[in-house]
Amino acid sequence: MLFDTDVLIWLQRGYLRAAEIVEADDDKYISILTLMELLQCALNKNQQRQIKSFLTDFSFITLPLTENIGHRALVYIEEYSLSGGLRAGDAIIAATAIENDLALSSGNFKHFKQIKDLKLKIFKP
Repeated sequence: MLFDTDVLIWLQRGYLRAAEIVEADDDKYISILTLMELLQCALNKNQQRQIKSFLTDFSFITLPLTENIGHRALVYIEEYSLSGGLRAGDAIIAATAIENDLALSSGNFKHFKQIKDLKLKIFKP
């Protein structure tokens, strides 16, 4: 399963439901974009190290941005940004899930609902 940034934030804050959902899956993936979003919220290098350690401790695998993911995300932006307000980051995360044949766990249903091929697992904290 690919986990959206919001699920990891809930997990970092110690929410039991987030821990249950993450621990229930043997194969835990995040998009490179999720890693960047987490790191940009750090206030200093120590916090960045803590984030990386947190991801390692939970055995998350970071999936790279590939040409296919970039192309698919661009198609999603052209198709859904005007009608549904899809943003670039969400398009990249959705494309990462689809290109890697993974379900996406996210609490942001409205961000992803219009993407037909996406296997979305809604997370409720």
